[in-house]
Amino acid sequence: MQIYLDRSATTKPRPEAIALAQQVMSQQWGNPSSLHGWGQQAATRLEAARIQVASSIHAAPESIVFTSGGTEADNLAILGIVRKYQTPQHIIISSVEHSAIAKPVEILERQGWQITRLPVNCQGRVEPLDLQAAIRSNTVLVSIIYGQSEVGTLQPIDRLARIARARGIPFHTDAVQVAGCLPINVEQLGVDLLSLSGHKIYGIKGAGALYVRSGIELVPLLSGGGQELELRSGTQAVPAIAALGIAAELAAAEMSAEVPRLMALRDRLFDRLADCTCLIPTGDRLYRLPHHVSFVLSDRLAASDVTGKTIVRQLNLAGIGISAGAACHSGKLNPSPILLAMGYSEATAKRGIRLTIDRETTTADIDWTAMVLKQILSRLMPLVCC
Repeated sequence: MQIYLDRSATTKPRPEAIALAQQVMSQQWGNPSSLHGWGQQAATRLEAARIQVASSIHAAPESIVFTSGGTEADNLAILGIVRKYQTPQHIIISSVEHSAIAKPVEILERQGWQITRLPVNCQGRVEPLDLQAAIRSNTVLVSIIYGQSEVGTLQPIDRLARIARARGIPFHTDAVQVAGCLPINVEQLGVDLLSLSGHKIYGIKGAGALYVRSGIELVPLLSGGGQELELRSGTQAVPAIAALGIAAELAAAEMSAEVPRLMALRDRLFDRLADCTCLIPTGDRLYRLPHHVSFVLSDRLAASDVTGKTIVRQLNLAGIGISAGAACHSGKLNPSPILLAMGYSEATAKRGIRLTIDRETTTADIDWTAMVLKQILSRLMPLVCC
């Protein structure tokens, strides 16, 4: 049995997305900037995708800028604001941002920018009053992740955005994990900038989008032909963008049925593993991505060399794909900065695991995974678990 529980890393492209990408590559392969018929066919497909993505988040089509993915969308949001200023100013982010936000902000900090990283509680949630207190006279951007990919916590984006808007400060959210999983209405959220990615919603890799509210000025990262409203030069990857468009449209159409199904499977997995005393749930159980289950291995394992990666490898041998929270570079296992920000020790922050459910996950998959994981934990830690 093969069970994929790593949706937050990437999704299996849905057949409709694959078919449309193939159609574009074989029949609408022109350059959408060209004026002849071949180019205009590609341009028509591009604009159809723009309408589909915009509709999925209740935005105007002209507010959608296509990118190569979520990372580029995040970087365009951050650096597009930053490059308007000749001298360093102040930016506010959370302490649990994805690296696509955290890393460029670290670079800015070394260049003299003032950075405030808002703390989170033990469940990974930002307190809006902390944002209000952190705003300075020279704050030029607030960026808070919507759904945390490692622990599943959802942030109160509407409340946070209102605070920033009241002070006239642009507000960005990385919604890569939320898009296609929960309804998004940019007007109700009150955000100025929002990032999403095609391969996280059953599209194909190579396409993402940045929503840019009318009136928000960005300086482009790339210079060239001036595509995408002169915000993202370079010939668009029309096959991947078309796949993003149809994936966004279908996700929106299926959401009313899919969200409760995912939540039921998510809660079932939590329940099936509740008697494993060495598994400590992470993140907020109430304000949580509908497809997301995460744990750390208990502090009682202080003398154990079992880490999150150990569990990932063992489950992989059993045909089950999940993720570990900690990062491994050059053979050295580093504690998860997300778990550290939530107050976990360095040892425990190396012991995170994440199981994320997708459109093909079944009840049988959940029950089998829970049984196999319990067997693995009992074998590795017979004195303290299950």
